[in-house]
Amino acid sequence: MAKIGVEQSLTNISQVLREKGYDVVDLKQESDAQNCDCCVVSGLDSNVMGMQDTTTKASVIDANGLSADEVCQQVESRLQ
Repeated sequence: MAKIGVEQSLTNISQVLREKGYDVVDLKQESDAQNCDCCVVSGLDSNVMGMQDTTTKASVIDANGLSADEVCQQVESRLQ
């Protein structure tokens, strides 16, 4: 099953993704995003300094304003 990196503050999304059988990894630091097929972030601290360095080639989903189910739908559509 796909490996999904999820920001630590998004526990409800982590739980739903685990229930659907995904391998969920907590994103605590940059290196945690390596080898993930998709990453889910809260968007609260996105691009604060205007820098756009990336550490992963995986799709990144901004969960801000989305329900856990909506995030799961986006994960599934990006993994197809």
